[in-house]
Amino acid sequence: LSVQQTIPYLAMHPDGVCKLPGGLYTKTVEYEDINYSVASTEDQTAIFGGWSSFLNYFDSTLPFQLSFINRRSHSRSRYKVNIPQANDDFNSVREEFTGMLKNQIAKSNNGIERSKYITFGIPAEGIAEARPRLERVEADVMGNFKRLGVPCEPMDGRARLALLHSQMHPGNREPFRFSWKDIPQTGLGTKDFIAPDSFDFRQSRSFRIGQYWGAVSYLQILASELSDKLLAEILEMDAEMTVTLHIQTVDQLKAIKTIKGKISDIGKMKVEEQRKAVRAGYDPDILPPDLITFSKDAAELLADLQSRNERMFLLTFTVINIAPTRQRLENDVFTVGGIAQKYNCALKRLDWQQEQALVSSLALGYNEGAIQRGMTTSSTAIFIPFMTRELRMGGQALYYGMNALSHNIIMADRKKLKSANGLYLGSTGSGKSFSAKREIINVFLATQDRIIIVDPMGEYAPLVRRLGG
Repeated sequence: LSVQQTIPYLAMHPDGVCKLPGGLYTKTVEYEDINYSVASTEDQTAIFGGWSSFLNYFDSTLPFQLSFINRRSHSRSRYKVNIPQANDDFNSVREEFTGMLKNQIAKSNNGIERSKYITFGIPAEGIAEARPRLERVEADVMGNFKRLGVPCEPMDGRARLALLHSQMHPGNREPFRFSWKDIPQTGLGTKDFIAPDSFDFRQSRSFRIGQYWGAVSYLQILASELSDKLLAEILEMDAEMTVTLHIQTVDQLKAIKTIKGKISDIGKMKVEEQRKAVRAGYDPDILPPDLITFSKDAAELLADLQSRNERMFLLTFTVINIAPTRQRLENDVFTVGGIAQKYNCALKRLDWQQEQALVSSLALGYNEGAIQRGMTTSSTAIFIPFMTRELRMGGQALYYGMNALSHNIIMADRKKLKSANGLYLGSTGSGKSFSAKREIINVFLATQDRIIIVDPMGEYAPLVRRLGG
């Protein structure tokens, strides 16, 4: 009857613990990127191994959810022009430089902000029982991230509500206004502060959320081998979307028992085929090709689970596209479908399950999607969530161009780095002097530092004269 009824959680506590139906309590940790795409093969292998161990940490009582959220940032970009206004002789230089910076910030990644979250939950009788256990898991998760060199921080109740608000207010035009003291003063619940104007789930293949159109699809994994580029390519799209991986570990003994049962079934089928062959008078070693393939795959899977430190996971992989118009939405879904196709997978729309899938995509750790795919640790870890590290420092940071992979601007304060020295290298005419002059102007406008130029060719004289040096 109401938007609030669609939002599935029962209570959100100020420390970030959220109570879900079925006695599940969850917490969320936000984490950042590390350099994976540009790393050497050995480094990539080490990161992949570390990520596999990270996934193996979760046992069958600890379901978890990985959320990758691409949002359009409007006014509140993470990047800001840090050159203070002043009324002096350098106004024209300052205006030109800040104009260039604003232009680069607007261009950076087409205004898409990418965030990554992991939400984990445990079943418990009550909040008093759940809280200490969740805190222990949170400490372990953050320790595992630290080992990978991934910066991360836990989210409190307000931060989680702000995240849910941004997921349910696409276009990000409406600011999130909330504090815990508002609840007794207004008589409203936490859901009232994050709820959108409306949900409309009357159509089978798409839904409306406020003024925006959305569609939920799931990834049908058909490929015998997956690539680590699949997730990265989907996330690099210039579109508002949420990619969600719900992962549930299967108890190791149960998984091994199930596979042994399947191997017994295949053995039984082989015996029946051989009996048929003897009766029909042909060679009993000739078996149907499907049976031979299944037998080999099941034996390999059993070996993986028993001796190669692999676990069995049930994975639900959904993609939610959101767009201001129906046409744009269909184009975005088509593009994601094309990427999936390229890697031998298929993107299927969830007919008549749009509401359940939307609820499952919220960073709550709640999964209503029934479509699960069994995967081992290494095949789940191939959806590696790292691409490239952003260099984005605050304060008197200087502009150093664009990140070639993520197309975001690089803002660095050299004085805060391990080594503050710099060197410009490049072929003749590639813009070394221009970059040096640009950095000199940036230092001049953004800091109070002294600038000393040793210049035998007199190449920098016009610039020095203009800056009154």
